[in-house]
Amino acid sequence: MRHRLIVATALLASATLAGGCSVKSLVPPNLRPPENSNTSLDQARKALQQATPCCSTFADFSFQDSLPWKPKKFELGPGSMVANLNGDRSYFLSFALPRESQVPYRIALKSELNGRWLRASYLFAPTVVVLDDAFQPIASKDLSLCEHMGWTDETTGAFGSVDITDERARYLVLYSSAKQQSGNTYWEQTPAAFSAEAPVKMAATGTFKVPHGPDGTVWVGMMDKTYQDAVNNAICAKPEQGNGVLSTLRDAIPLPGMSTDKPATTKPATPPAGTNNTDSTQATGGSAKG
Repeated sequence: MRHRLIVATALLASATLAGGCSVKSLVPPNLRPPENSNTSLDQARKALQQATPCCSTFADFSFQDSLPWKPKKFELGPGSMVANLNGDRSYFLSFALPRESQVPYRIALKSELNGRWLRASYLFAPTVVVLDDAFQPIASKDLSLCEHMGWTDETTGAFGSVDITDERARYLVLYSSAKQQSGNTYWEQTPAAFSAEAPVKMAATGTFKVPHGPDGTVWVGMMDKTYQDAVNNAICAKPEQGNGVLSTLRDAIPLPGMSTDKPATTKPATPPAGTNNTDSTQATGGSAKG
């Protein structure tokens, strides 16, 4: 019976291959090695350059949408509006800021990895511009993103924030400058989370520089507690190397019998008041003579 099963399996595999299916198609997607990391990014950049820009100045933007009261998901890519600012193209979002909010207040942002594998992924890195009533820039900033791996999709990604401190602030534009699109973000790999060679050879640890790209998924809105906790605990750069856990514990909790106190210095006894060393010597000598 077992011999028949083996023969049947072999015949089925031969028939599948003869029918035009490759061995690669039989491997589940999560077990296949990652594709070329540059292919998808190059295609995204090419799609952006082929798009027709709608705006070249901030006054051309539409500000009918209000900034969400909590972070909301937006997809930027083919089909999204494209701006041409100072000769650089970018997908963008534009919002009217809440008039009823008193400054200062904070806006939360998050970018998600664009890709199934870490080494083949990229991020949309935001540039934020704050405008006044006349659509003139008050502040502009390329946001630095910091990685946070949470228990949910909401708390996982590359986080950033921007503070609104000027009472003249009326509008917000989010796009990606040329500098941002050519940069990268520090990323610390967690055990068995991602791998460059599929789960067949999982990497336990590692750090990467995730490149920035022209499109992707971004979250933007007023800061809430969930995003504030993620921003506070996010990893922005490789931590400095210490002396190790054992060394730290040894300094904090000395081992028994290993006192770190310095020995006390023994001082000579002070003679009683009204006496001196000379009197004591003479008294001793007198009794000896008697």
